[in-house]
Amino acid sequence: MLPKARIHADPVLEFEVDQFDCLPDSLVLLILNKVEDVRSLGRCSAASKRFYGLVPLVHDVCVKIDRVVTVDGDSEDPLNLSSPKPRNILSHFLKLMLFTIIKPFHNMRSANGAGRPLFPQLAQHSPAQVLRNFTHIRNLQIELPSGDVGTEDGILLKWRAEYGSTLQNCVILGGTRVDRKPVGAEHEPSSDDNGSMPESFYTNGGLKLRVVWTISSLIAASTRHYLLQSIIKDHPTLASLVLTDADGQGTLCMGAEQLKEFRENQLSASACSNRTQVPACSMKLKYAPYLELPGGIALQGATLVAIKPATEGSNGSHISRKETDAFISGAFDGPFKFAAKALMKRRTYLLEMNGF
Repeated sequence: MLPKARIHADPVLEFEVDQFDCLPDSLVLLILNKVEDVRSLGRCSAASKRFYGLVPLVHDVCVKIDRVVTVDGDSEDPLNLSSPKPRNILSHFLKLMLFTIIKPFHNMRSANGAGRPLFPQLAQHSPAQVLRNFTHIRNLQIELPSGDVGTEDGILLKWRAEYGSTLQNCVILGGTRVDRKPVGAEHEPSSDDNGSMPESFYTNGGLKLRVVWTISSLIAASTRHYLLQSIIKDHPTLASLVLTDADGQGTLCMGAEQLKEFRENQLSASACSNRTQVPACSMKLKYAPYLELPGGIALQGATLVAIKPATEGSNGSHISRKETDAFISGAFDGPFKFAAKALMKRRTYLLEMNGF
């Protein structure tokens, strides 16, 4: 009769040291910085006592907001993002006044097993509350669930704004229609495209539409700027902040110098809503009735609007033309970067706008 086999613990493996524990904290922080996503970092915090102490020291954080809630109704009812975007931009901004992250650290407990929530103050799951747990943030990216400006189907609208305590630079790229050009198809240049604005542009509502795009984008940017106050105040280590949206419609960016200037100067709030005041601006509008882009894309009614404060330099800053051109050239990616550069070569039309 064969003896019964017995399983014995390997004495070597039993006392083997966990190699991950041998890694220095500085190297673990480098790994956690690559994670960025705030939800994933929250899960890492719950994994061990060591991670619980290291996650708040992460430098790079990305917060993706899943939904927004209304301020004039039940705060627990999510905004239905599958419904068409509201045409009334101001009502949509009111809905963006209070936004939440859905359960980023849901049911997580501390590593000591005491049963208390890992982040007990996150009952509302607001971005500002979540980010208070990170004490050394240098690079922060926040992503809204959708763009702020409602547009008709087929219309292209993108914007990028650079802010300090007020608007420093803004560029808007728009088009009345984006087409996929058939392979091998040729487009005959319009006889009206001599570099000048066609007469029909003024009579068929073309100019009015561009003005609406411009004002709507500036309101969207100033609303986002207003919402960042508490986050910037709570994080003096911030050196870079980007607030974008999942649609890729608009981006607000602030660098180290802009953040410093933001903290040193008082914000001018708009009297009509919760946003910062848009200063009086000078605008350069450039237009092309038809523009072929890389990747077989054609843009009709292509428009570029470059915006700067009319009183530039009043806050102690001065932006050169070279810096402005570099900002416009780098504002968009892919074929839309090509579109911006092509439109910069077109004839310029100057416009002015009062602050609001």
